[in-house]
Amino acid sequence: MNYRSIAHVMGTLLLVTGGAMVLPAICTLFYDNEGDLIPILISAAVTGAAGFAPWWLFRNEQELNLKDAFAIAAFGWIIISAVSALPFVIHGAIPSFTDAFFEMMSGYTTTGSTILTDIETVPHGLLFWRSETHLLGGMGFLTLTIIFLPHGMGGLRIFRAESSPGQVITRDKFTARNRDAITYLWIIYLILNLIQVLLQCFGGMSLFDSLCHAFGTVSTSGYSPYNASIGHYDSAYFDWVIIVFMFLGGMTFMLFYHMAMGQWRALRINTEFRWYVGFVVFFCGMVSWILWKEETYGVLDSLRYGTFQVMSILTTTGFTTADYEQWPQAAQMFLYAVCFIGACAGSTTSGIKVIHYVIICKFGVIAIKKIFFQPLAVLSVRINNRPIDPSVINLACCYFIVNIFLVLSGGCFMVLTDDMDYGTAMSSVIATLMNIGPGFGDVGPSENYAHISAVGKWFLSWNMLVGRLEMFSALVIFYPSFWKK
Repeated sequence: MNYRSIAHVMGTLLLVTGGAMVLPAICTLFYDNEGDLIPILISAAVTGAAGFAPWWLFRNEQELNLKDAFAIAAFGWIIISAVSALPFVIHGAIPSFTDAFFEMMSGYTTTGSTILTDIETVPHGLLFWRSETHLLGGMGFLTLTIIFLPHGMGGLRIFRAESSPGQVITRDKFTARNRDAITYLWIIYLILNLIQVLLQCFGGMSLFDSLCHAFGTVSTSGYSPYNASIGHYDSAYFDWVIIVFMFLGGMTFMLFYHMAMGQWRALRINTEFRWYVGFVVFFCGMVSWILWKEETYGVLDSLRYGTFQVMSILTTTGFTTADYEQWPQAAQMFLYAVCFIGACAGSTTSGIKVIHYVIICKFGVIAIKKIFFQPLAVLSVRINNRPIDPSVINLACCYFIVNIFLVLSGGCFMVLTDDMDYGTAMSSVIATLMNIGPGFGDVGPSENYAHISAVGKWFLSWNMLVGRLEMFSALVIFYPSFWKK
């Protein structure tokens, strides 16, 4: 492994993190005597100083290989979460480093799980920093770092190490230069954030709240500066604005580029997008219908609340407008099923992803046809009107199986370490591994993760990282041969 080049990238990561703390420091100037300015400035200085030395000493090193990229992807997220926890620990808003690390890992991985029991008492600068981690982590913090790396450092390998297997499956490429591609993605991402901020301000939301909620929506993350999340406003306008941008955040971002270039055919032929829309219509329709049928809400409110909660969980955002654990059991069953889906590959979402279900379902249909109806036929799975390689089918099946295995084994671990009921244990693992945030039981929409033990929090933090890195990049470092030359 090229440790000098890895050190340079890690130094760049720390410098970017320290620089990003300037925004919450500016934010604190608009709110007097909240006591968070000095902790933020100290943390920024420490983080920047820690990053400058390796960045300067090991600049212009040789290109990274894929093994180096995997190591950076796994340990980079851990390092930035650790230093990002400093403002909370120094200020005292979250005095426990374990809790602060959990909160920051949840932020960067766009999970949205929180240990804060009273969010509204936290100073505005720290709340802004908490939400800014969503903005940075939504497109992948390492993709932002690649923009600052020298040419030839192996940015494409870092991008692949942080990307979903589904992006390998769809094989979308829209520009020849890796840095240009990532720059385009970030521009699209920031434009969506800006549009949402403007729409929310137009509806009467303050600029601070608009920024925090936009950061948590387009990145499909879920942190809100209020204990009641979006339900704090009880506004149909804000609910529908956020629903739209959660949906957009769940789309493959390359499609936005194609549409901007006038290439609308890419949207029409995209298999995953059609299935994504189908999942949205089906689950939103079913939950809304159940809420209306059981007279939980009226027709319009059933559509509003049902659609919001399905979109929030399907896109792994985690915002809430109501305590869905008070809803009919049938509606909760559909919400639980949605936890295992996720949105599109190449989006800001996590989860198993729609593309893997597409491939597995198509493969299942072909297998049945070959066994019972057309044993001599040569059939292939087609995505975007193109046949895909059998190795890709194996990857999709493996990805699905490993996800289910981690949920089951993780649930057992949480039951043993925290002595919690199996429903809460399973839900805590699902909510963190799929980067959803709130779950069911004692980690439901009206609860948080503060009651979980330190061991449980570290385990769930690792689950967040595994889910955000789409599993393989985080798990490969435990394979012995990974560390061999």
